[in-house]
Amino acid sequence: MLILVIGQGAREHAITQTLLKDKNVEVVCAPGNPGIAKIARTSTVSPNDADSVLALAKELTADLIVIGPEAPLVAGVADILRAHGFAVFGPSKSAAELEGSKAFAKEVMKAAGVPTAQAFLCVTVDEAGIALDKFGAPYVVKDDGLASGKGVVVTSDRQEALQHAMACIDSRDGGAVVIEEYLAGPEVSLFGISDGKTIVPLTPAQDFKRIFDNDQGPNTGGMGAYSPLPWAPDDLVAQVQKNILQPMIDEMAKRGTPFVGLLFAGLAITSSGVKVIEFNARFGDPETQVVLARLNSPLSEVLYAAATGKLDTQPMLQWKDQSAVTVVQAAQGYPDNPVTGAAISGIVEAEQQGVLVYHAGTTMDHFGNYLVNGGRVLSVTALGSDLGDARRRAYQGVERISFTGEQHRTDIALAAAQGEIKVP
Repeated sequence: MLILVIGQGAREHAITQTLLKDKNVEVVCAPGNPGIAKIARTSTVSPNDADSVLALAKELTADLIVIGPEAPLVAGVADILRAHGFAVFGPSKSAAELEGSKAFAKEVMKAAGVPTAQAFLCVTVDEAGIALDKFGAPYVVKDDGLASGKGVVVTSDRQEALQHAMACIDSRDGGAVVIEEYLAGPEVSLFGISDGKTIVPLTPAQDFKRIFDNDQGPNTGGMGAYSPLPWAPDDLVAQVQKNILQPMIDEMAKRGTPFVGLLFAGLAITSSGVKVIEFNARFGDPETQVVLARLNSPLSEVLYAAATGKLDTQPMLQWKDQSAVTVVQAAQGYPDNPVTGAAISGIVEAEQQGVLVYHAGTTMDHFGNYLVNGGRVLSVTALGSDLGDARRRAYQGVERISFTGEQHRTDIALAAAQGEIKVP
């Protein structure tokens, strides 16, 4: 099976490496990155250029196309590929609006009876101010459109919340902001693979959005993750499947826009039950790195079954009885003004320790040296007998890698490993 993976981050690196574990699978990644290029063919095609992606798929006679990032999904790249007969893992433009518009996702959740935070859609600063006062602190302010995982501000400072609301409203024509009640409780990321009718949940994970330890500083695209969640209720996955994932898939099918791809539910376990914080329409990053590290089942088979409407024929997914931890190494100045160009050393030495080093923001110079080329640079991922062991191994890998201005959190999975997370 020849699989075309669209994207260039650590998520696509993890997807590519996991697919290549399966028998008789070849992967081409477009555009890929230097890390992916070590294990698979790459192409310079832009993920958002539907015509170029289509031409590449035809040239390769791809059996399956897996679209990683949200931007090409919201732009409708999956629709064009499907119209030409390709099996695509990734939702249509209409279905991807679950991520493309927070307001649309809220509307669908309401229709599906899915529990979520109360919210207001605001298109003026005056409306935003009224909504902020309605809910009070902590304030939760979300850009209605795509913002690469950095469009959310949670703060007790009303002025900061209002400034973010203004920035969202002014960011584009028709700019809007969603202001909602704060959901108190530990957060969970749960992926579901869907063929438009059936949805199969993966193992839960937890990620870390803030740039600094103890959840301080601005939001980022994600500074680390771990899986499984030893503190989570035993019936969490079954509960979410029944009350959240399947109702969303049923509602999208009812609207004539079936969701085929990866539905990512960001959840909060509150004192009044599990509620949705938001949905994404693709594999999350860095959660994908830890989830796929634990997967024993052939990823190519389940993604192909989803893309061809045959998910109900698949056996139950099997998982390693190990824990996984990912630590993101970020560039100096990230997330506001990442500094690029610094030379990276120690990747090979880290890999020799048995960790997986997934590339996100890297490039290679003419001499074969890796350079920083983005905000989140590397995702260092390790498996261990438990979270403590996986943490130790991941941070041993991080210690081997260096570049000027490198920053990472030191507390990824620490509270969970120490048994400090409590469910309301």
